Amino acid sequence: MTASPRVANIGERGARRRRRAGILLAVLAAAALIALIVVGAPPWSRLLIGIPAGLASAELIQAKEKT
Repeated sequence: MTASPRVANIGERGARRRRRAGILLAVLAAAALIALIVVGAPPWSRLLIGIPAGLASAELIQAKEKT
C-alpha cells in the first residue's frame, strides 16, 4: 500500500493566517510562562501553558503543511 500524495486544502492566505496565529499563541504562552515564574506561581499551574503552546505548534504545523 502506498501513501497518496498530500493535497493542500488551504491557500497561501490561509497558511499565513495560521502561521500568524501560531506565532501569536507561542509568544503569549512564553509571556504567560515568564509571568507565572516571576510571580512564583506553583509549578502545577505552569502546566496550563501547555494548552496555548500545543495550539501554537498545531497552527504552525498546519501552516507549513497547508492543511
